[in-house]
Amino acid sequence: MFPKKPRQKRKSEPFSSKTPLTNELLKKSLVNMEDLEIIALDTNTGQKVYLYYIKTLIDNERINEVIVEPLKHCSEDQIAKCLFNAKIEKLSYLEEAEMKVVQGSVLLYDPIQNQWLATLLETPLSRSIGQAETETVIYGARDSFVEQIDQNITMIRQRLPVTGLKTEKYTIGSLSQTKIVMMYIEDLTNPEFVSIAREKIKAIDFDQFLDSSQVAVFMEDHKHTLFPQFLETERPDASSYSLALGKIVLLVDQTAYGIIGPINFFHLFQSPEDYFLRWIIASFLRSLRFLSFFLALTLVPLYVALTTDHYGILPLQILFVLLETRSKLPLTPFWEATLMLITLEIIKEASLRMPTKSGQILGVIGGIVIGQATVQAGFASDVLIVLVGISAIASFLVPNYLMTKVITLIQFFLLVLSSLLGIPGMVLGVIIIIVHLMGLTSLKQPYFAPVAPLYLKDWNDLFIRASLTWVKERPSFLSPLQRWRIKKRR
Repeated sequence: MFPKKPRQKRKSEPFSSKTPLTNELLKKSLVNMEDLEIIALDTNTGQKVYLYYIKTLIDNERINEVIVEPLKHCSEDQIAKCLFNAKIEKLSYLEEAEMKVVQGSVLLYDPIQNQWLATLLETPLSRSIGQAETETVIYGARDSFVEQIDQNITMIRQRLPVTGLKTEKYTIGSLSQTKIVMMYIEDLTNPEFVSIAREKIKAIDFDQFLDSSQVAVFMEDHKHTLFPQFLETERPDASSYSLALGKIVLLVDQTAYGIIGPINFFHLFQSPEDYFLRWIIASFLRSLRFLSFFLALTLVPLYVALTTDHYGILPLQILFVLLETRSKLPLTPFWEATLMLITLEIIKEASLRMPTKSGQILGVIGGIVIGQATVQAGFASDVLIVLVGISAIASFLVPNYLMTKVITLIQFFLLVLSSLLGIPGMVLGVIIIIVHLMGLTSLKQPYFAPVAPLYLKDWNDLFIRASLTWVKERPSFLSPLQRWRIKKRR
């Protein structure tokens, strides 16, 4: 009915990749930029110098100190000799000048010498270092990453003051021109990790990057899985610890989160606070997280399986309670559980999107009022309300935020299988998930290590966290160049 519009022909590029830089071409390229400043200055010898810069990107105090005042009192023939406090770079092509000016540089044009210079004077826009919000700890460092990449590198270098800590800088995004820095410890990190990460970064082809999670998508080995293959952290101490183990850290400009890799499935249950507490307490808390993860996945599906197909295996006292609570319910156990889980997710998501104080009130009051009203209206049983509440609380014990959403989706998957096949269906779903985890990799390294493949020596920091005096070797699955963490064994 509606004919397709003819595809417009792509406009030809106005300039080639190596266009000689001229005053006229630069003005034409920077047209319709209201925050662009073009200033003509006279030196002490009467020579004209033209400045091009975007005032919203430039530190105005420094431009007077570094450029304007030295040029006014300059008696040299070449303006480059006057700017003794600035790092000068010569330009020859239009594309270079365009890139420099939008990145916060001041362009200087000397018409007599027909020379173009650039010096970086970007404004240091960044918030102050604050406390971590998503990875809170009671004991440990309080600083967190900020949006300024150089500041993030500094916080890591202060914790690892070694010359072996290397940084490689890249630029990704054809429009955003986002800076990304890969950090690793030379002679410790497996060179295979570095080469794989380097190839993945160079292969990135996209126009804009606004967050480190978008970079992680292009770095992952498996694009269509629920499980994250990189660990995102806002803590410089966690990043430093990962570097010391033999991992790599990626820092993305304008992002307050670093990317750690390679990781395995069990790293998602580790908290930075595990290494600050007594090892027995830390082991108990870590074991509690794994138990909570299992309960969050299986409690509601197990309820559906028992009340649908396996009520005969229940003790009589529990069976009488279930019969009494379900005798007047119009919905089957599957639809009853589905309705409550969807309602819970709506409340959780709404409380996150509301302002902080309103969100807390909404979460508490919404859960109590809706839960009580649902029971009184006869849409859900008291037992299911208790199980849904326990599974919801248990899911929050997992330190990684992405894993809480993974739990929700897997919970629905197990719910469908348990309603169709009962307990065997739920067991089948768990087996499918484990097999899927065994097939994943992170930077080409097994995602389910050190369980599959088996590295028994790495189990002292897996389900439990052994005393630091016992953890004398780095994880074997990372294949570090320096195996021992104690000096006398090196």
